Amino acid sequence: MALKTQIVVVGGGAGGLELVRKLGVRFGREQFDIILIERNNTHIWKPLLHEVAAGSLDANLDEVGYRSHAFRWGYRFFRGTLETIDRENKQVVVAPLIDEDGSEITGRHRIRYDYLVVAIGAISNDFGTPGVAENCLFLDSRMQADRFRQKLLDQCLRVSRALTADQAAEKHVNIAIVGGGATGVELAAELYNAAAGLRHYGLEVFDEKRLIVTLIEAGPRILPALPEKLADAATAELEDLGVRVLTGTVVTEVSRQGVVTKSGEIVPADLRVWAAGVRGPDLLKDIAGLETTRSNQLVVKPTMQTSRDDAIFAMGDCCFFKPEGAERPIPPRAQAAHQMAATVFSNLCALIAGRSLQPFIYKDKGSLVSLSTYSTVGSLMGNLIGGRMAIEGRLARFVYVSLYRMHLIAIHGWLRGLGLIAMGRVNQVIRPRLKLH
Repeated sequence: MALKTQIVVVGGGAGGLELVRKLGVRFGREQFDIILIERNNTHIWKPLLHEVAAGSLDANLDEVGYRSHAFRWGYRFFRGTLETIDRENKQVVVAPLIDEDGSEITGRHRIRYDYLVVAIGAISNDFGTPGVAENCLFLDSRMQADRFRQKLLDQCLRVSRALTADQAAEKHVNIAIVGGGATGVELAAELYNAAAGLRHYGLEVFDEKRLIVTLIEAGPRILPALPEKLADAATAELEDLGVRVLTGTVVTEVSRQGVVTKSGEIVPADLRVWAAGVRGPDLLKDIAGLETTRSNQLVVKPTMQTSRDDAIFAMGDCCFFKPEGAERPIPPRAQAAHQMAATVFSNLCALIAGRSLQPFIYKDKGSLVSLSTYSTVGSLMGNLIGGRMAIEGRLARFVYVSLYRMHLIAIHGWLRGLGLIAMGRVNQVIRPRLKLH
């Protein structure tokens, strides 16, 4: 019996999940075996993690179970973490799966591939700053977002109890966010939205005035991906909420007491969040002799194939691709992962059919940043019209929400995607405003 052509995708993020769905629909199960390897049981769209962290979004309602999704769309799901790649035998090595008690669920094993796609995303880059790994919270995964939310609620409860015991007490929840990109800015605004709602859920004496948020950015301004006018508008909006915005401020150390800047200032913080820069996971560093960057990203050719092995593709935040003539590589954004997934799908189909492969062409559709319910700013169209169109307010919010809806349709198809969008609207009405557990 002839072996099936096996396509293995490692990583079930936005790009990886979209890709396996397309491959499952295109090839089916008879002559092809499409396999997704992912360490988590469920998928949540990464741009929503700041809402999960603040409690504004119940991830249990928006997550996608890989096993049920695999059954529906014709691929197989293996829970596990990539350990290494055996290029000579065309196999991926999956690390042992360990439960929370330290017991082994499944041992180390190997999975054959004819074509391999690495789409394991990226993690926060602490740039070797002392104390970050030990004293900061991150928002790279659902688990980390849940951990932040619990610590936030615990700290709010401490302050609320102290205020109840002593009405004259000056107690606050101090939060320092390092990184003025989209994640840091959106989290800062979402925290005030969440704090404003806590008094409706048992913390009667607590409100957003008890929140002190400091946003620290090393560059000259926040949101460098947006035009300066929009970045200034976002800064003004954050400051109106009460956020202290520090730009041109380099962090030299993080302790349990707070964040230390290059000028010597100590920004006190009960919770410290690191959202400054991304890099590839450590396991990608020189993996299997493939070419990687100093940030552990796999270097790919215009076809999205890795530079040293045409049977291995890489896409999303874990890959490095700098178009010819471009000043910078493709940025780590959800829209880039979506477009890369389409190119990888097309080129895998071309390889199997013996056709020539097409180069990846990135179409910058702009950037949008949501300041919770307060405002949304962004730029649309990008290089599609040779420039940018700045938008704010309701139009920007509509487009921002539409991006998530497009993601739902990409991973679920039109019928199921539209159904989930409708259910989401219903949940906004009938579900609690905040997730408090």
